This record gives sequence, C-alpha cells and structure tokens, in this order.
Amino acid sequence: MKISILCSSKEHPVYPWLEKWCIENSHHHEIELVNQSCDLNNGDILFLTSCHEVVSKETRRKFSASLVVHASDLPRGRGWSPLVWQILEGRKKITVSLLEADDAVDSGDIWKQQILQFEGHELYDEINAALCKTVIDLMDYAATHIGNIQPVPQENSEPTYYRRRTPDDSRLDPGKSIAEQFELLRIADPLRYPAFFDYRGCRYQVRLIKVDGPKKDVDYSR
Repeated sequence: MKISILCSSKEHPVYPWLEKWCIENSHHHEIELVNQSCDLNNGDILFLTSCHEVVSKETRRKFSASLVVHASDLPRGRGWSPLVWQILEGRKKITVSLLEADDAVDSGDIWKQQILQFEGHELYDEINAALCKTVIDLMDYAATHIGNIQPVPQENSEPTYYRRRTPDDSRLDPGKSIAEQFELLRIADPLRYPAFFDYRGCRYQVRLIKVDGPKKDVDYSR
C-alpha cells in the first residue's frame, strides 16, 4: 500500500513520531513523509497531520482516502489547536477523531474516535506525547482497516470553531496567581510558544518543570 503523510513543520512535536512510524512500517508499505503538498505523489492513503496548508480537492483525489486526526468531539471544536483550547477550558476528557478531509474545515465523515483522559497535572510534554501516541494509533487503525470501514457523518448540530492561536495567547498576567493561570502554564511549549509576562518595562519567559508527582503512562521513547 502507498501511504503519504503531510506534516507542515519538522519542529512540531509529532514529527519524530511520524518519522519512527515510517521506519517501523516501511517493510509493509511504501511511505513518504513530506512538508508541502506540492511534493505529494498519488497513493492509497494521505494523512494530513499537523498540516497548516489547505490541501486542494484535486490533490486529495490522488488518494483513495485523505484523513485528518483532530482532537475534538466533532462537530464541536473544529478549527485550530483544539486540544490546547479545551485544556484551557478546564477539560480533562478529550475526544480525538479520525476523519475524512473535506473542503470545509474538519467537516468530513468520521472513521474512528478515541478518548484521551487527563488528570490535570500533565505538562505540555506529557500532553503532546499522549496526543502523538493517539495519532499513531489512529494511523495504524486506518492502514489496517482501509476498505472495511463505514464512515459516520458528523451529527447534525451547530458546529463550534476554535481560532488559530498566536504567541500572544501565551501571555501571563503578573497580577494573577499561579493557580489562576496553571492551565496556561501547563500547555505552554517553552520552545515554540513560551509563557511570558511583561513587568516593570521588561519581558520575562516562564517555564514550568515537573520535579515530582505522577506521570502519564505514555511511551516517551519515540
């Protein structure tokens, strides 16, 4: 089977997981991992994983199935960075959906859903690892079951949307307590989107490091 994966940034936390998946499955499938849609060939499955560009219908038609993994209980939570927004809302139970790519953002039929359960203490690296593992699990499912899946249309209710996050969304308020801003500190990626605050004419970055306490049972070796 010919499988293509489009991931826009090599700096994204999922990228090393995708690289390892390609190596582990190279003896079963012909796989390419690219960063731009113009580099795609045709094939059986196209995975759009942390893809920041709009992939045209013409490109998607080169594949038997074009699939997206999106961390929300669709049609609620379409759009950008749904996992981060939901954690900021205080949610601990997150639905991750494997769905068909369509012209309208995150509107395609659903192939499978899995639940991520957090306890509320996990930091960005643990959160990312849990999500990346789920992405890999859903890719495995699609590659194994393609041709035997009956996709389910999203329920007929009013969709909700998350906007694209910006670096300024990691801004802390020095007048608020740590407890009041703990969710923001948890999800702040210190390399890509560090938490920061402005105080007395200077800007400061803040990094939260867990030194003790429970960790999620996730394989961090990828």
